[in-house]
Amino acid sequence: MKATLEEVENGAAEYLHRVIDGETIVVYQGARPVAEIRPVTETETLRPVGLAAGEFVVPDDFNDPLPDDLLDAFEGR
Repeated sequence: MKATLEEVENGAAEYLHRVIDGETIVVYQGARPVAEIRPVTETETLRPVGLAAGEFVVPDDFNDPLPDDLLDAFEGR
């Protein structure tokens, strides 16, 4: 389905319900397509927390202040 930006702005709830029902909406500004609103599929999930558990070890000094010479290098001194 095609819709103008103004149509989507004015009927946001209606268009959202259409997307929930499985429809994809291409949003146009003038004659140019600018966005696509589509349902999220099951394969598009966020990465689970702990995905790399056990893959690396955070050093004990991770949160310690950086040495002065390294800070100077970051600041261009």
